[in-house]
Amino acid sequence: MQEKDAPTRRRRTSPRSAVALTAAVAMLTTGLLSWPGTAQRAEAAPTAFAHPGVTVSRAQLDFARDKVLAGAQPWKGAYDQMMAGKYASLSRTPKPRAVVECGPYSDPDYGCTDEREDAIAAYTDALAWYITRDERYAKKAIELMDAWSGTLRDHTNSNAPLQTGWAGSSWPKAAEIIKYTYTGTWADSGRFATMLRNVYLPKLINGSNSNGNWELSMMEAAVGISVFLEDKASYDTAMAKFRTRAAAYVYLSSDGDLPKTVPSQNLNTRDKIVSYWQGQSTFVTGLTQETCRDFTHTGYGISAISHIAETSRIQGQDLYGTDVGERLRQALGFQAKYELGTAVPSWLCGGTVKRGLGPITEVGYNALHNRLGIAMTNTQTLTQQNRPAGSNNLFVAWETLTHGDNPN
Repeated sequence: MQEKDAPTRRRRTSPRSAVALTAAVAMLTTGLLSWPGTAQRAEAAPTAFAHPGVTVSRAQLDFARDKVLAGAQPWKGAYDQMMAGKYASLSRTPKPRAVVECGPYSDPDYGCTDEREDAIAAYTDALAWYITRDERYAKKAIELMDAWSGTLRDHTNSNAPLQTGWAGSSWPKAAEIIKYTYTGTWADSGRFATMLRNVYLPKLINGSNSNGNWELSMMEAAVGISVFLEDKASYDTAMAKFRTRAAAYVYLSSDGDLPKTVPSQNLNTRDKIVSYWQGQSTFVTGLTQETCRDFTHTGYGISAISHIAETSRIQGQDLYGTDVGERLRQALGFQAKYELGTAVPSWLCGGTVKRGLGPITEVGYNALHNRLGIAMTNTQTLTQQNRPAGSNNLFVAWETLTHGDNPN
């Protein structure tokens, strides 16, 4: 059952409102916003899944490879950064556990860091394989994936859903590249798929009523896993949950006086919504549910939105032309403005924000600015200032290499 809209109040249309309405109509007709009633529509899974197709496509990989081999910047610098770090090490030893236990803020950390970092390492090795065609990297990626698929049985404690989302976002990116581009054999690819289906997907698919970055990361993992498994039903379920959560995570003035909500959270009063939005009571376009918590967690949410939108585009449904794209654009621009040092007004988070957005702007910036031609001055400045974007050591890695000014 959907939440009811706020009561309608009759009021005259001010000149400012008329301008806003005109702008909204213009965005609707150009596809930057979706018409009312379409924002929560579940996107259909593709008739046939595209592979590799989780966040990065074959065409994007080819573009990155060509640029690196030509020594072109910023891609060569991004590649060198990736290869110089611990994740690309061919001497890495996987550290799988049967049960990964993660408490609040990964305390206790019984396999949490090991799992996330082995998953990022597998993805790193898969990228290294694709660019170099050195099969040692493909074999290392397979070694890491096989070690975990032969051992892992469960995630436990309070952070289990988030941990499953973070690690589960990286594994299918690695697996897609290896399964569909590596010319050698991966004998236990079926066992890896079984791990994703039986250990990860059940923890993810029902979502979370915690802070929004949890469910967004969980749906990123669920969407990516569904692509690898070619599971259309799970893909549709995860995508529908994502559409609802993304709309409830980033505020647009077109939402009304209050942000949208996720029905299962029963945020049915203004006071409840304000509390959930970290005490922020003034809602402006681009504000996120966690802006006033800190920019780091906000970055997790924005990143997951961009990753799901990118996967969806590769799979044939372009969400950048819906409210998802507009929310992503506004969230990036709003946070980038203050990340770059703009003075924080007193009405925003009590006049203080905790910066630290992380390496999360490349995918959304490339899609919205480079592909769609939307001016994004603050996001552009921040993106270029932070190149090459590295890893947040959780679920984001090497996006200047894969998506920096990538036209595909």
